[in-house]
Amino acid sequence: MPRNELKKTPLNALHRKLGGKMVDFGGWELPVQYPAGVIEEHLATRTRAGLFDVSHMGEIWVEGPDSITFINYLTTNDVGKLVDGQAQYSVLTNESGGAVDDLLVYRFNRERFLLVVNAATTEKDWNWITGHKPNNARVEMRNASAEFCQIAIQGPWALEILQRITETPLAEIKYYHFQTGQVAEVDCLISRTGYTGEDGFELYAQPEFAEVLWSGLSETGQAFGLIPCGLAARNTLRLEAAMSLYGHELSDEISPLEANLGWIVKLEKGDFIGRKALLKQKAEGVGRRIAGFEMTEPGIARDGYEIFAGEKKIGYVTSGSPAPFLKKNIGLALLTSEFANPDQEIKIDVRGKRLSARIVPTPFYKRRK
Repeated sequence: MPRNELKKTPLNALHRKLGGKMVDFGGWELPVQYPAGVIEEHLATRTRAGLFDVSHMGEIWVEGPDSITFINYLTTNDVGKLVDGQAQYSVLTNESGGAVDDLLVYRFNRERFLLVVNAATTEKDWNWITGHKPNNARVEMRNASAEFCQIAIQGPWALEILQRITETPLAEIKYYHFQTGQVAEVDCLISRTGYTGEDGFELYAQPEFAEVLWSGLSETGQAFGLIPCGLAARNTLRLEAAMSLYGHELSDEISPLEANLGWIVKLEKGDFIGRKALLKQKAEGVGRRIAGFEMTEPGIARDGYEIFAGEKKIGYVTSGSPAPFLKKNIGLALLTSEFANPDQEIKIDVRGKRLSARIVPTPFYKRRK
């Protein structure tokens, strides 16, 4: 897509002013990194705090008396278990059990939900969701993606920094719960969620207030070592935490069971799209699944590299990178199930050389509570 046609967040001019290196990411112009560099951004988030612009994410309202029934029909998790002010990680599945997308479901009340979907798949998800509404369903949907900015603050000092510019008692918000309140005098949805493996918050607000929120957090966080972070650090952080990335560990051809996300597949809740296929996968056992690995020879295994056991090709790397905090080269791979167990020795074709690696338990990194 030509550069002048890329979609932009309300903060793009500020990102340039801060020295952000801008890239095309799924049709959006977004900062991949800032002058501090990916490693420093990653380490700051692990040890202090990082600030992320994720305003490119998609938001879809689902409202009406049949909202719970409808969302349960679309997704693998059970929204009937949610209480007001709670969020849930889930997957939209197709008839073969593959993932249309992964998403967060926010419950405001039993008739009002917000679905937060991936930026590059927002239009696809909207078409899928509206195309699978039963004719008699008492539910209304609205693609509200243009009505939100989203700013994330993540890391050990995230709560302390954010608390200084809001009167909302943040410590009372449990993980994967949210409240509405004011941050820097801006009305926000304050969600205790994130994509880094750290404690933190994601703030949703009207896009015209994005710079007020960003500046308020930046100024308050300076004393705590808060720095802006781009897409590259977000990716290495989520990889250390072994969080799935759509299009890599999940896709239309990779099911949540194959992605080791069985904990969000509630087969007992009743019928939903893809349930029959997932029941069959569970009964027969998946023939392949996502596993974590670390390199035991110097080298970085990048996305798409082929993996072998002896001379047998057994899968490929779905995500691979150096892990700045762990100081290892790690990755996730989709492997034949018999070779996806911890301590399995594998070989990865890295630019024509088969380098040694070992399957390890995930997550690679887990924060201290």
